[in-house]
Amino acid sequence: MTDFITQIDFNILNAIQSIRNPFLDTIMPLITFLGSGGIVWAVTALIMLCFKKSRKTGIIIIVSLLLGLFLSTMGLKNVIARERPYNTEGALLTVENLLIGAPSGRFSFPSGHAISSFSAATVILLYSKKLGIPAIILAALICFTRLYLYVHFPSDVICGALFGILLAFMSNFLVNKIWEKNNERKLSNNSKQND
Repeated sequence: MTDFITQIDFNILNAIQSIRNPFLDTIMPLITFLGSGGIVWAVTALIMLCFKKSRKTGIIIIVSLLLGLFLSTMGLKNVIARERPYNTEGALLTVENLLIGAPSGRFSFPSGHAISSFSAATVILLYSKKLGIPAIILAALICFTRLYLYVHFPSDVICGALFGILLAFMSNFLVNKIWEKNNERKLSNNSKQND
């Protein structure tokens, strides 16, 4: 089964290589950099923390990013230990042909870029369609760069995106529960002070 999935992955990856051109070769590493370490999403969350109206959304994004970090980098990647495409037999490209340096993490599944991008973008979409739709488009672009740059298999990215969406909903649920309990406690303390 894994050989079958890997073959489909390579068919898709190699087809993507057919659209390579100097313009995309320049822009794809820049877009992928935005997703490195969830940097664009962490900065977005920090900006949201500065405003009362978006503070809770910023907190939820940070929680989802942290959960994604534990799930991906510190969890599943080492358990599943799937080699990256360029290190796999049958690869069209090798590490010497990559447009970017080889990622620091040896293993491929799931894509950390996909987890962080889709967890953060989904949280943003839950609270604002106006901001959420561009965030989802950016998340999808970041994920596509991982395929274009030959550092992830499509199944790494698809599963990473699905995990990210799941983590967004989990983080939203957890933070909202804590937020509600905190508000209830504040109301209770205020009513006791007024008595």
